[in-house]
This record gives sequence, structure tokens and C-alpha cells, in this order.
Amino acid sequence: MKIAVQEAPFDAGAELDAFAHGRHEVGAVVSFTGIVRDRDGGLVHMQIEHYPGMTEKAITAIAEEAKARWDLADLVVIHRFGTLPVGQPIMMVATAAAHRRAAFEAAEYLMDYLKSRAPFWKKEVTQTGEHWVEATPEDEDALSRW
Repeated sequence: MKIAVQEAPFDAGAELDAFAHGRHEVGAVVSFTGIVRDRDGGLVHMQIEHYPGMTEKAITAIAEEAKARWDLADLVVIHRFGTLPVGQPIMMVATAAAHRRAAFEAAEYLMDYLKSRAPFWKKEVTQTGEHWVEATPEDEDALSRW
């Protein structure tokens, strides 16, 4: 299990290749990469803050829960912090399991958790100002299904 909270960019393709390489015991590998998007045309960058130690501990706990709940062979969670320009990867989740359903559900669970509950604070800096990003009702609904 790999949990990384980092400022540095990552190569999702290389991470996925390394994660999946030589896995003969699984029938499914699922991945998701979140990217900084400019929804309204004017985003300069996103600023992501966290408490070192606390964030890793919280993500590790939920990852261990997902691994046990879906009988995963392995998983990866990478989440960045700092100043992220539009188009840059923010986070990545990858899961490996014997069957695709477990891999998909575990990946969705992890993504929903990261979006709504992981201890990150996100600020969008636009051409006209800045504002903190809150979880939406849709994000909460997604998490409530688990």
C-alpha cells in the first residue's frame, strides 16, 4: 500500500505502470487521476493546504478500511499540496483486486472520501479573487452511499 502526500508533480502513467507491473494474482486494476480544472474560465491556480502527519494518518486509515472491505491486493493514493496550476494532476487512486467490481468500488470509495473528508483545504485563486472550496451536496451524497 502506498500513501503519498506530496508537493511534487507525479506521472500518473508511470505510477500506474509501476503499480500494475508483475501483478499476476489480480484480475483488475482500476485508476483515477484528478486534475485541476478551470470550470468558469479564470482560474489561475489552486492552493491546497494540509497538516503533515495528520493527513497521512487519516488517508492511511481509510485506505486500510478499503483494503479490508473489498479484499484488495493493493492500493495507491497520491495527493498533492501546494500551488497547482490548471491542468496539473491533484491526486491519483489505484486499486488492485481479484475482481473488477471490488477494484472499481474501492476506487470510488477512496475518491469520495478524498473529495469530502480528507483533511485538505483547497483555495481557488482566480483572476478576480480567491475563495475556499467546500464539499458540495453532491459530494456528500456520493460519500453517504458507502
